[in-house]
Amino acid sequence: MPGNKEGPREGSLEAPTRHPIDWNSPEFQDEGKLFSELERVFDICHGCRRCFSLCHSFPTLFDAIDESDTMELDGVPREVYWKVVDHCYLCDMCYMSKCPYVPPHEWNIDFPHLMLRAKAVRFRKGEVRRRDRILTSTDTVGRLAGIPVVSGIVNASNRSPVVRKILDRVLGVHPDAILPSFHSTALRRRLKDRQYTEAPAAEAAGPTRGRVALFATCYGNYNEPRIGEDLVAVFEHNSIPVTIAERERCCGMPKLDLGDLDSVVAAKEENVPRLAALVEQGWDIVAPVPSCVLMFKQELPLMFPDDPEVARVRDAIYDPFEYLMIRHKHGKLDTAFKGRLGSVAYHVACHLRVQNIGLKTRDLLQLIPETTVEVIERCSGHDGTYAVKSETHEISMKICKPVTTRVERSQADHYSSDCPMAGHQIENGLKDGQAPEHPLSLLRRAYGI
Repeated sequence: MPGNKEGPREGSLEAPTRHPIDWNSPEFQDEGKLFSELERVFDICHGCRRCFSLCHSFPTLFDAIDESDTMELDGVPREVYWKVVDHCYLCDMCYMSKCPYVPPHEWNIDFPHLMLRAKAVRFRKGEVRRRDRILTSTDTVGRLAGIPVVSGIVNASNRSPVVRKILDRVLGVHPDAILPSFHSTALRRRLKDRQYTEAPAAEAAGPTRGRVALFATCYGNYNEPRIGEDLVAVFEHNSIPVTIAERERCCGMPKLDLGDLDSVVAAKEENVPRLAALVEQGWDIVAPVPSCVLMFKQELPLMFPDDPEVARVRDAIYDPFEYLMIRHKHGKLDTAFKGRLGSVAYHVACHLRVQNIGLKTRDLLQLIPETTVEVIERCSGHDGTYAVKSETHEISMKICKPVTTRVERSQADHYSSDCPMAGHQIENGLKDGQAPEHPLSLLRRAYGI
């Protein structure tokens, strides 16, 4: 009828948008207001239930509602709310792929960042286990465990059933979880000579300037330096000079997941000025772990929307395959591959999917002759710490089961994930002795370098 206003819509057709995280406001840390917002959002989730197949947060919530006396949210005790929070590992898939009520919809649902707020409130109250503080202190653990003699002891201990039972009992680290190995020679030490006094000549292609600064990541630095070495080999094979920052520390994603925002700020204050300076000197930035790229692309810009250095880094950081495919679009990628990969079962990491860059890894691998890629777009359930904790490991493996089933059925020559931790989660589910191979390692093999 003319003059009638349109009522609420059952779902938005617009592309999702994100509001800045108002983490410095008093309301953000107000537990009463937090629970009011949790009740509002959980009630909407209860009436929709599209996300039941994602992480365990939603089954936890919906089962509690269905088993309550009222069969509504008002029958659920508040302690269950914290269980819902515990099962969210900020993968962002509900926001980006399932929820019809994300902004710009008027209901303004941002489930992951609401869970972040709850984690921050709990962290501020001191209600965080010592285990979780240790597991998320990746630089400290990496430096200590990377001491030459210590690394061998740590790696051997992590493979010992006796030690693993002790870790389970004392810290709550599940004995069946795969723990990363540590290397006495970290990636940054291996690349210590790659610091240019001035940017070398390079050939631009589209938005890429043809020279990159590698953000090694704490995992790439201490746990799997080979991935960073493969990245350098592939990029330099494509005439792209690679440098490293004078210093770096963990991107802050593990501490963000913990709700330790002060540590996130500390990491930002150390990383961003150095990376921004490199951008000013004419370098682009790449990082081999999707979560780290997402931290600089999305989370830090939402926490610091008015910081020009954060914006400068955001606009210059790329996933490695995103960068190479941009170069390919402009005729600047070497496609003279010497090897063939056969079949590849390729798992797309959640933090890569939510970057909205498309399946660039798949696209590049499919340029290799006699290579087919089967794409698996399901969460592995790892999260970095979720799969390691005694109380959530078995759930993480259940989440990963559809992925391992797809890999098994593919009978592929290789299986791979951009997230190395997701790769090992799949390995843990397969239990067939076949190790994952990072896409950068596969690409290096195809080049024969």
